Parts: sequence; C-alpha cells; structure tokens
Amino acid sequence: MTRIPEHDRDIMEKAIYLPMVLTILNRDLNVIENSPFKLKKPYMDLIEAVMKEIQSELFQVKQYMKNNQLRVIETKRDEAFTMYMFFYKGYEENHNYFNPRIRNKVLELMQRYLLKGRQLP
Repeated sequence: MTRIPEHDRDIMEKAIYLPMVLTILNRDLNVIENSPFKLKKPYMDLIEAVMKEIQSELFQVKQYMKNNQLRVIETKRDEAFTMYMFFYKGYEENHNYFNPRIRNKVLELMQRYLLKGRQLP
C-alpha cells in the first residue's frame, strides 16, 4: 500500500514520462530534418512548439517536487519491467512499471500534446 497521495504520485509519474516524450520528439525532429520532405518547416514547428510546452510543464513538475520533498530515481531495468524508487517526504517506496505500460502512457501523452483540441479518427 502506498503512502503517497494520488496527486503527488501523478506528479512523480510525470517526472518519469515527460522526459521520455521529449527524447522521442527530439529524435523525431532529427529524422524530419534529415528526411526528404519537401516542406519540413510545418512539422518541425509543430514538434518544437510541443516540446516547449512539455518543457514548461516539466519545469513546473520539478518545482513542485522540489518544494514538496519528492524525488524519483530509476533503480533497475530489464526487458519487462522498470523499477523506480519514490521518495516522499522522508518515505521510500519501490514502484515497478511494466515497460509496455510505460510505452502506452508515453504514446498517450504524445497524442494529447500533438493533437491538442483535435480528435483521432
């Protein structure tokens, strides 16, 4: 049973997921730069705008964590699971995440940011 309130746990999970989203978008930006697209600028502008938004949110997450004595550290990774140590106001908890769950959450976040205000078909 976790001692961490749901809101704080959500913030801590964002500290895990948002850097992953930024890494993927940065790689995609490099692919687009080196691709044979005729008009690269609209795609690059969209990705850069989304990255700025995510960086801003990640900054807020880190500020909240610092102000509330929260930390997250990856402690172990294998093919199926990644383990994180959550530090919450003097308490330590291990949290195991199924790697496909992490991938699905990152995908969900990317869709949310890229499609902001639009619906998927």
